[in-house]
Amino acid sequence: MIFLKAFLVGGLICVAVQLLMDLTNFKVTPGHVLVGLVTAGVALSAVGIYEPLVKFAGAGATVPLSGLGHILAQGAIKGVDRGGLLGAFNGGVAAAAAGITAAVVFGYFAALLFKPKG
Repeated sequence: MIFLKAFLVGGLICVAVQLLMDLTNFKVTPGHVLVGLVTAGVALSAVGIYEPLVKFAGAGATVPLSGLGHILAQGAIKGVDRGGLLGAFNGGVAAAAAGITAAVVFGYFAALLFKPKG
């Protein structure tokens, strides 16, 4: 059942973004989508809405870019508790360090293995 929940929640996040891109008159670029999803994750996490979604859907809520925003917000909150205002800056990055490192390393290997069409 957890796989179904993850699939449905992750799919609904993707459908919402795709509808935003297709049905609005705004020129929505991938950069806009990235910033919007991370910001939405931070905002929803800050008001306490995203954590119940993570508990319900697991990877369906943590894998999309809004999950990165959630991780950054939770890390910043914990960082403030430990180190005051400066903890807000390093807490978010510390919480997301494993994901950031994985993205850089796998991106590097992908760049070595594949040649872009140009």
